[in-house]
Amino acid sequence: MLGLLFVTFLIGRVMPIDPVLAIVGERASPEVYNRVYQELGLDRPLLVQFWLYLLDVVRGDFGTSLLTARPVSEDIARVFPATLELATLGTLMGVLLGVPLGVLAAVRRGSWIDQIARVVALVGYSMPIFWLGLMGLLIFYGLLGWVGGPGRLSIFYDGMIEPVTGMILIDSALAGDGTVFRDALSHIVLPASLLGYYSLAYISRMTRSFMLEQMSAEYVTTARVKGLSERAVIWGHAFRNIRVQLITVIALSYAGLLEGSVLTEIIFSWPGIGSYITNALLSADMSAVLGGTVVVGLAFVLLNVFSDLLYKVFDPRAK
Repeated sequence: MLGLLFVTFLIGRVMPIDPVLAIVGERASPEVYNRVYQELGLDRPLLVQFWLYLLDVVRGDFGTSLLTARPVSEDIARVFPATLELATLGTLMGVLLGVPLGVLAAVRRGSWIDQIARVVALVGYSMPIFWLGLMGLLIFYGLLGWVGGPGRLSIFYDGMIEPVTGMILIDSALAGDGTVFRDALSHIVLPASLLGYYSLAYISRMTRSFMLEQMSAEYVTTARVKGLSERAVIWGHAFRNIRVQLITVIALSYAGLLEGSVLTEIIFSWPGIGSYITNALLSADMSAVLGGTVVVGLAFVLLNVFSDLLYKVFDPRAK
């Protein structure tokens, strides 16, 4: 995390964008320019600037966004729940479908089920997600009308639910508003399914690889010789030994969706942190870009720490 903060600090200093001009404008007088230059601390040594930057980050102060004229921390608190909701639903789809598919492909190695699972994973890796998103909107929204369009809600329902968690599905359920919940679900199901498919491709492929290694182990042969059912051998013995590896895979997949769903958010006009950072970058709003980058990096670190803690739950040797 300290390394990420150092890199983001250096990026903010070496970018060919003058932060003072971005604030005061090109027509400001030299006196105003110099005053803002000193207020930002740019006249101080680089190490002092980095120390002050660390203190601000610890306090949750990422500066003020030039694009929204609000504190970056407030903007992130507003947009991050949208990405969290989308990535969580996509990861759940990927885990619930990808793990059984990977196990089944390993058990039926070489069969038509295995071939289909490998093709599904290959397509998920190969197809550009922006193309899948556009085709999904064209078919399921434009032609069939099965799902909602871009955005998190229809315009009619926008602002009807008081934000509690920032995640509309949870907030509408807490408010007991089934109409808004169904509308939000119709909007999120397509982008979440695309992210879930991407996650499924990765998780099913890794699950198959882990299970193939376990199915060829001697303890599996011993369990079969003892007369255990195939279900007990697969789920009670082989699968239990890949749970720790799967935790790492799922955590990495989840973190990847949190930080890598930029294209999906742009295509579906999803007001998440990916689209927020992209719009800020196009507007040369470096405070927003660096603040969003730090928050995404923090989420990645916390997910890895959480997966390390889960190791002790599923692997007695780690206790």
